[in-house]
Amino acid sequence: MSGYSKERLTNVLIAPHVSEKSARIAPLGNQYVFRVRTDATKPEIRAAVEFMFEVKVDTVRVVNQAGKSRRFGRTPGRRSDWKKAYVRLAAGQAIEMGGAERA
Repeated sequence: MSGYSKERLTNVLIAPHVSEKSARIAPLGNQYVFRVRTDATKPEIRAAVEFMFEVKVDTVRVVNQAGKSRRFGRTPGRRSDWKKAYVRLAAGQAIEMGGAERA
């Protein structure tokens, strides 16, 4: 578990990030995209994925996404900045994302 508490590891991953790009790269490169906490580090993300999904992680790449400027009626506003992680699993490993298959 690499010295991180179970509580911290369960809070690092926020949600899987579903987009056209993430759907395209998943089967080709055995990669999965997650929305993660802004203070999460690569070793924490690796440990969290290995702990929660019981898989072996090969590499982790992180992208800081800047929040967009938006208007809320007449008031200008800004969405929060966020971080996403591209996680490549070791050969032969896979994560079952619930609801991905259609009957």
